[in-house]
Amino acid sequence: MACQGSAGKELDDMTECSICTEVFTDPRVLPCIHTFCLKCLLNYGTDGHPGDSMPCPLCRKGFTIPDDGLSGMQKNFFMEKLLHVRKLSAGQESQHIPCDVCSSDEASASETVKRASTSCVQCQQNYCEQCNLHHGKNKSCSSHTSVDIGRGTKPGEMLKLSVNMCEQHKDKQIEVFCGDCKVAVCVMCVITSHKTHNCLDIEKVSDSLRKLIVSDNSKVCKMWTRAKQLLPHLEKEKSDVIKHLAEIEDEINTAADKLIAAIQRDRVKLLSEVESVKLRRVKQLEMVKQELEQHMTALESFKRYSETLLSSGTACDVTISAYSLHDRADELMKFDVISHVDTSVPPVNVTFTSSTLLDGDDRNLVGTVTEEGQLKNFQLQVYRVSQKSKPT
Repeated sequence: MACQGSAGKELDDMTECSICTEVFTDPRVLPCIHTFCLKCLLNYGTDGHPGDSMPCPLCRKGFTIPDDGLSGMQKNFFMEKLLHVRKLSAGQESQHIPCDVCSSDEASASETVKRASTSCVQCQQNYCEQCNLHHGKNKSCSSHTSVDIGRGTKPGEMLKLSVNMCEQHKDKQIEVFCGDCKVAVCVMCVITSHKTHNCLDIEKVSDSLRKLIVSDNSKVCKMWTRAKQLLPHLEKEKSDVIKHLAEIEDEINTAADKLIAAIQRDRVKLLSEVESVKLRRVKQLEMVKQELEQHMTALESFKRYSETLLSSGTACDVTISAYSLHDRADELMKFDVISHVDTSVPPVNVTFTSSTLLDGDDRNLVGTVTEEGQLKNFQLQVYRVSQKSKPT
């Protein structure tokens, strides 16, 4: 169960990974201060190799994968302390913490492990009541501070009481700050690796660094306030942009519809003109064709009659019909078919010339959209307004 109260809720939020949304396991911190479970980072960066740049899963700020891979990312020791405090804080979770001594005692392996009731700040060990008595009697531990598990001890107080142990020398407390390397180390580390460096007592250094953090935090808080003030303005700007551009879309559609309607009217008109030309021309051709067929019928009749007369008629028949046939031949020959066709059906050339509106690739037939700088000096104006609204 989660810690109780607002402080406990804040502690719960801080100790949960934003990728898996579970309590941190082996928390690793990126240069941007965002922390994630090591397993989550490994799953996130499956395609990454040492030396590659990867974006933070939360803020997208880039970081370089260490030479030994993502497993070499810096451990978040403060987060581990928060996890320890969360576990010890009030709640059902604290009721199931076993005694570290009893659970590691081979002699009592067959027995039920006792529940831990206290935790030693210096040893970072959890003890049941009996083991805590033995721990207190040990001369080397007589000055250690113990806190009750799950009995209302505030997380903040537990954090202040907790100590930081050296990663290299597990039994040594971190007490020194190396100014050259900018790292906190134990006395043994000073002797082995920082002997010639500018090393100072960590308590003294923390006072000046605490002031630096306070100053930085104040700046960040001011920037956060300014950013928060911008949010409603941006939300209104988004709403106004959506509304305004919806109106622009309507205008574009209306203008396009008018052009489409005009083009449709022009198409109907042009097709009607073409249809009229076609009907008129077809009618002319049909009339001339009929006249030509009628003349051909007359010619065919004359031809057949003349040939029959010549082949089967007597001298008297030929003599009687010759002059009338000659007159009919002269009459038929007066009808010049070629001249009649040329006169009745003069050449017609129908063409279509497309509008020049489509000439040129850069021409927009509907219209143009112009964007002007609506957000110019937007942040500065909001900041000035917020400054003027502050009491003097």
